Amino acid sequence: MSRLTRILSVAALASIAFAGQALAHAHLQGSEPADKAAVASPGELDLTFSEALDLKFSGVTVTGPDKGKVKLGEPMLMEGDKVLMVPVSGKLAPGSYSVDWHVLSADGHKTNGSFSFTVKP
Repeated sequence: MSRLTRILSVAALASIAFAGQALAHAHLQGSEPADKAAVASPGELDLTFSEALDLKFSGVTVTGPDKGKVKLGEPMLMEGDKVLMVPVSGKLAPGSYSVDWHVLSADGHKTNGSFSFTVKP
């Protein structure tokens, strides 16, 4: 095997290995309410991920228009542990809300992010 062939083989194997690691994180695929949506006060937040989650190390905080934290119920996993459902304890006042989430996928990788939505009057 020529030196160039060996170098290209090693580079290809490294690319495959790193691509597999990048795919091993739980990525947010969608949410209800959706990012930047204008909705009536939701009774729950549903965050759908690309992989199963570990509920013990996953969570959500919601900040309201007054910059205060929104009271949430106990989260639970649904649909093969890929949907994090978080009940909203009360009716939300009109205004903009920010959702910050952090999750641990079942294979041990951490990810986090945020999105926002608006509650219509």
